[in-house]
Amino acid sequence: MAIGVVAGIVLAAILALIGLFKLMWRVAEPNEALVISGSTHRTEGIGEGMGFRIVTGRGTLVVPGVQAVRKLSLDLNETQLNVDCVTHQGIPLRVKGVVIFKIGDDLVSIANAARRFLDQQKMMPERVHIVFAGHLRSIVGGLTVEDMIRDREKLTGQTRAACGTEMEKLGLIVDSLQIHEIEDPTGYIKNLAMPHAAAVQRDARIAQAEANRLATEAEQTAFARMAEATRDSEILQAGYQAERDKAAATARQAGPLSEAAARQEVVVQETRVAELEAHRREQQLQADVRKPADAAAYETRTRAEAERDARISAAQAKAKETELAAAAEATRVTTAATADAAATEARGLAAAKATRATGEAEAAATQAKGLAVAASAKAKGLAEADAIKARAAALAENQEAVVAQQLAENWPAIVEAGAGAFGNVEHMVLLNGAEGMSEMFAKALTMGGTGLGLARQLLASMSQPAAPGSAADTTPVNGKTASASHQIPIADA
Repeated sequence: MAIGVVAGIVLAAILALIGLFKLMWRVAEPNEALVISGSTHRTEGIGEGMGFRIVTGRGTLVVPGVQAVRKLSLDLNETQLNVDCVTHQGIPLRVKGVVIFKIGDDLVSIANAARRFLDQQKMMPERVHIVFAGHLRSIVGGLTVEDMIRDREKLTGQTRAACGTEMEKLGLIVDSLQIHEIEDPTGYIKNLAMPHAAAVQRDARIAQAEANRLATEAEQTAFARMAEATRDSEILQAGYQAERDKAAATARQAGPLSEAAARQEVVVQETRVAELEAHRREQQLQADVRKPADAAAYETRTRAEAERDARISAAQAKAKETELAAAAEATRVTTAATADAAATEARGLAAAKATRATGEAEAAATQAKGLAVAASAKAKGLAEADAIKARAAALAENQEAVVAQQLAENWPAIVEAGAGAFGNVEHMVLLNGAEGMSEMFAKALTMGGTGLGLARQLLASMSQPAAPGSAADTTPVNGKTASASHQIPIADA
């Protein structure tokens, strides 16, 4: 009894150990990696303190409740590329392809991928598409359409090289990158291939025409030979038939006509000879004249047909070339005319604006100048009127003071007029020196009331308006009033 209990306990313990072992033991499949977190681990090639452990291709013990185990798939993934790009020539293209990638097998790549995609493995194709689309647009922007068509491997290699660093940071490696198709919505690639396709089509048509010519020539030769054989056969058959008929007639007329037959044998033989001779001559004419003539005629006709076909092909090609050149020239002339019209319109608008601005500025300047001249003339007239009014008032109040002031202002003219009295004196003797000269000059000024008359004339010229054309007439010149010189008679000494 005790032994059975002990055996049951031992068996239960063994089963519990087995169950606990199965619960703690985790095995990584060949296409997955186990990421175990929950304690600090040291992983070879990564360093210490990573915070999680990576297990691939083997089993490991996991403490339930302390450590967490999650799986990271190492299967292949793919993402379809459908990227709109613009080439170096400014031509829009759509590049289609496929990228096949996976998480790297080394621990560094698995660790990088685990940090980024452990809970978002379904987002990996989208992220990879974003990376490749950006680099693909950048690379296509530096290439031409011709480069992409002739060297597609170059585009693929540059794209893989550009994305390699970023994919390595994500823990991913690219197994394959294929560019399936380059779509051209503008038709540039089709237009690029049209000259080559036209040249191939032209060569094909020429080759077909040459083959048709050779076939027709061979057929005609065969037909001629068939006709010749038929003719020879009919001639031979006719000769054989004549011989058979002759034999039959001879047999029928063997009795009563034997003698006539004998006589006619010579004629028959002669006729036979003549027929044979005619047949020989006919054969000779066929061989010497008709056959060479037929061959020459056939050769001439065939050459004429070939030259006609060649001229037609050349004329069609020339017409197509002329049509394309005319279309290109028309496009160029239209573009140039449009550009010249736009430039002429812009220049006309600029000239009109400049002319308008110049006219407005000149009009403003002329208006300002006229206003200034008018204001100046008005101010000068007012000033002269005020001056005349002031002189009139001064003469009314103190005539002697005004006369004295005017005499003082005009004294040089008075002295000059008095000195004119000595203009006709050739010799003068002064007995008392300077005093005699002063007395002589005073007498000259006062002789016959000359000085007093001059003073009165000056006073009259200031107090009364001068008549036009008189000696005291004042005329404004350049804004100033000039007095006419007075002639003062002085008696000769």
